Amino acid sequence: MKVLVFGGGGKMGSTVAFDLLKSGEVATVGLADRSHGALENAKAWLKSSNVVTHQVDVSRKDELTALMKQYDVGINTLPDRRTSYLVVDAAVRCGFNFVDILEEYHRRPDAYEIEGLSIPAGMSLNEYGDWIHETALKNRVTFMDGIGFAPGMSNVTCGEGIRKLDAAESCIARVGGIPIKEAAARHPLRYMITWAFSHVLREYVIKVCILRDGKIVEVDASTGRETFVFDKLGKAEDLECAITPGMPSFIYTRPQLKEFAEKTVRWPGHWDGVQTLKECGMLDLDPVEVGGVKVVPRDVLLARIEPRLRAQPGETDVCVMYNTVEGIKDGKRTRISYHLWDEADTVHSVSAMGRVTGYSAAIGAVMVGKGLIAEKGIVAPEDCIYGSNYAYFIEELAKRDVRILETVETLG
Repeated sequence: MKVLVFGGGGKMGSTVAFDLLKSGEVATVGLADRSHGALENAKAWLKSSNVVTHQVDVSRKDELTALMKQYDVGINTLPDRRTSYLVVDAAVRCGFNFVDILEEYHRRPDAYEIEGLSIPAGMSLNEYGDWIHETALKNRVTFMDGIGFAPGMSNVTCGEGIRKLDAAESCIARVGGIPIKEAAARHPLRYMITWAFSHVLREYVIKVCILRDGKIVEVDASTGRETFVFDKLGKAEDLECAITPGMPSFIYTRPQLKEFAEKTVRWPGHWDGVQTLKECGMLDLDPVEVGGVKVVPRDVLLARIEPRLRAQPGETDVCVMYNTVEGIKDGKRTRISYHLWDEADTVHSVSAMGRVTGYSAAIGAVMVGKGLIAEKGIVAPEDCIYGSNYAYFIEELAKRDVRILETVETLG
C-alpha cells in the first residue's frame, strides 16, 4: 500500500508518517508539502528509505491530481479550511480515497470564518458540501471525514456507546490537549500550543450547533462551561471544558439524540482568560485604528501570545477524553463513559496530541486502503468504524499504548 500525507512536512503530518512506516502493510509513504525545508526536516527525522517527498502547491489542481494518482490512499493533515478543501475537491474529482483530520464536517461546512475556503460560483456552502458527497459517490470514493482525536476517536467511542444502548438520549464529549500540569503554570491561559493556534482561536469565537431538547440550536463557542474531576486511570485532576465545534457530524448523523455537545478540555483558569480576551475585543477580526494604523486585534494577540505558548525544553502535553452517553438499557437508565489520559512519547519525540490524532488518522487510512471501510461518499467515523471495525481500531490503538477505558453505570 502507498499512502500520501498532505501537510507531511508539519508536526502532525510527520507523526502520521512515523506511524505508517511501522505498518507492515504500507510500502511507501509520500510526504506532500509546500515547504521544501519542512519536507527535508521531516524526512531526516523519519530516517526511512520508504519515504518519498513531494513539494506541491495544493492550489495547482493538475499537479495535485497527478500526484494523487501515484498513491492508493491519502491523509489530509492540513490545518486550515482553505487548503483542506482544495485537497478534498481534487480527491473526489479524481477518485482518490482519503481521510481528513480537520475539525469540519464537509457535508455541512461551517458558515463562520471560512479561512479562505473557495466555494464554486453559484453554490452555497451546503450545496458545495452536497456536491462533494455526490461526486465522491459517483466516483466511488471513500472519504472518511474527521478521523483524529476530536473529531475521530471521540466520534468512534461515542458511536459505540450509542449502539450499546437500547435508546440513547444524551451524548457529551469532553476532549482536549493540555500541557502537563507543571508546564501549564508557566504559560498564559494555562495552555501550550498543540495545534495551529490561529485555528484554535477561531474555534473559541464562532457559533456552534448543538442538540438541545432534540432540536438543532446555535450557541456561542466557549459557553456551556462545565467543571469535572478526571478520576480514572490513576489520575485525580480538576478540569474544565466548554463548547467548541470539534464533532460537527454528530448533529446530522445522530439526530435521535435529545442532547449533544462537544466540549474542549482545559486546565482551570483557561476559559476565564479566554472570556476576558473576548470581552476586551482581542479576538475580534474587524480592524481598529491605533496611532493612525489599522490593526486586527486577533492578529496583534497572536503575535504577542504565540511565542509565550510554545513548549519550552522538557515541556510535554497530555490528551484527555471523558465522553458520556446516557439512555436506556434493559429498561434502566444507563451511562456509558469513555476515558483516556495519554501522555507524550518522549523517547520518539511524539506529542500526546500527535499520538491520539496522528495515530488515529494513520489507522483510519490503512483501514480504507485495506478495504475494511465499505461506505462511499463523505463518511463520518461513527458511521464506518463499528462492529469488527471498532474492535480493530481499538486494538490498533492499544498496540500503540493508546488505551481507552469504557465504564458502564446504572443511574438509579
